[in-house]
Amino acid sequence: MATLVELIDEYAALPAADAEWLRLLVSDWQLISDLSFADLVLWVRGSSVQWRAVAHVRPTTGQTVYFRDQVERAATRTRARLLEAAYTERRIVRDRDSEWADDTPVREETIPVVRDGRAIAVLTRHTNLSMMRTPSRLELTYLAAADALFRMVSAGEFPHPTAPTGLRRGAPRVGDGVIRLDVEGVIGYATPNAVSALHRLGHVGEILGASLAQLVTSVLRDTGPVDEGLPLVLTGRQPWRTEVTNAGQVVSMRAIPLTESGQRIGALIVVRDISELRRREQELMTKDATIREIHHRVKNNLQSVAALLRLQARRMPDAQGRAALSEAVRRVGTIALVHDTLSQGLDETVDFDAVADTAVRAVVEVATGSRPVTPRRVGSFGRVRAEDATALAMVVSELVQNAVEHGVGGTGGEVLIEVCRVAGTEGGDPGESADRLTVTISDDGVGLSGGRLPSTGLGAQIVQSLVQDLRGTITWSARDPHGTAVRFTARLRRLPG
Repeated sequence: MATLVELIDEYAALPAADAEWLRLLVSDWQLISDLSFADLVLWVRGSSVQWRAVAHVRPTTGQTVYFRDQVERAATRTRARLLEAAYTERRIVRDRDSEWADDTPVREETIPVVRDGRAIAVLTRHTNLSMMRTPSRLELTYLAAADALFRMVSAGEFPHPTAPTGLRRGAPRVGDGVIRLDVEGVIGYATPNAVSALHRLGHVGEILGASLAQLVTSVLRDTGPVDEGLPLVLTGRQPWRTEVTNAGQVVSMRAIPLTESGQRIGALIVVRDISELRRREQELMTKDATIREIHHRVKNNLQSVAALLRLQARRMPDAQGRAALSEAVRRVGTIALVHDTLSQGLDETVDFDAVADTAVRAVVEVATGSRPVTPRRVGSFGRVRAEDATALAMVVSELVQNAVEHGVGGTGGEVLIEVCRVAGTEGGDPGESADRLTVTISDDGVGLSGGRLPSTGLGAQIVQSLVQDLRGTITWSARDPHGTAVRFTARLRRLPG
């Protein structure tokens, strides 16, 4: 389905600034829909004076009018007249006669969307009259706030371009709690959920008639840093969001200033108790930090083991024994490299390209003699789960070590690592998606000695075992005109999410 910007370009071709204004309106109009208990539809005017719906939102506080999405529908002749009147006269137009939608009586209003003194689109408000009854004070407060916001839309004063975006999870909604402030910041009305949220912060007295700023600041006991935007929110002077923390309770607050002819007449404060949400986030952060610390300690322990093996190798009079311990040091270092990478991330996956490149460079620097050896990688491993990363790093390291030591170490040359990863769903546990990884490591050295496969050495046995753990296969072959090519496959476990 086309996006809002694409629909605007297709049907109205508005300037970028006007399209951005409509995008800001749509990103925040759920608030108005919930306050007015009505469906909202955004219409744009084409070059042929044809009106098209480009966005539609339904209320979460009441029954919807249109069960079918109105996006991309053309306006009927009757509705087009109302849209044109609101657009050209820049005023709110209320239809005197009710319309019917799916056997439901509906009252419709058209509100011009104004920016910089120009109407750029029209908003329609569709209220389900079958659900009408004697409104409560809560409903009257909601409707009065919605009417104020509609007037601001028609005057070009809403949405607020300076309102912050990209907040953490838990942004408050109308159903979570609403407080109505007058121009002095005094509470004129608060929904039951809003009253409960203030009580959880520590206030035990009367809410109505009190200054919200004084009420909240009087109960704050925490000595932690306070958001600089808190006064702006509590007084309703700026469109801002903040979180208030006290005695282990966290309340999210958002201020929506209400204006009339450019003058502030009060504000809406939407509040939500997010204590449990933040507690769970803190638990997850603690677990993530613990996992990273574990990986960090494992890496340190492995490095200590490698250092001890290196010291032992220096004391051995036997050259063959020293070489064996040096090989063990390299293998332990490869495993430590994976844990070091895991300790720096927030999840149990690693960017294996960085791991492979680091491991290959380490192998080449240590194993290369007087002749230069150049490693080169073609293709990308992508992200790999921790369960696969260690085995994969060991296989790549062993095969590159073998290519350098037995292939190009004496003559110099190139070690080429070709990687191909294909997404798939075959194999593995039921319901598990497995990516198929194919890696070819080749060199232009002397080739296989006597045509025999290197299957008897310790390194080859390690590689064979690890490739089986990766649910893959491995083959050695001669490379034309000279050299050796080793190809192995692996089925990688599914990534989280």
